[in-house]
Amino acid sequence: MKELVYYTLLYDIYGNLLTDKQKSYFEEYYFKNLSLRELGDKYGISRNAVHKQLKETIKRLENYESNLKLAKKNEMLEKIIKEISDDELKRKLQEVISI
Repeated sequence: MKELVYYTLLYDIYGNLLTDKQKSYFEEYYFKNLSLRELGDKYGISRNAVHKQLKETIKRLENYESNLKLAKKNEMLEKIIKEISDDELKRKLQEVISI
């Protein structure tokens, strides 16, 4: 479950950098809970080909995070915001996160 949350977070941040095919496979597998077999049948490819595509997609998402660290920075900012008592500063930092 922890992996699912992490991968969907990375997808939210870096999803636009993926190909349309990678986005489709990822969304249908992780968001719509389609099985590898169902995806293979839908796209006319083997279950193994779908699995390889998903592994490659995860690898790309992890590579983006490894290099850019946007998820880590976002997490750190959220922790800082929780500790700040100045409401105006909190609001401004939350605006930065939501861009």
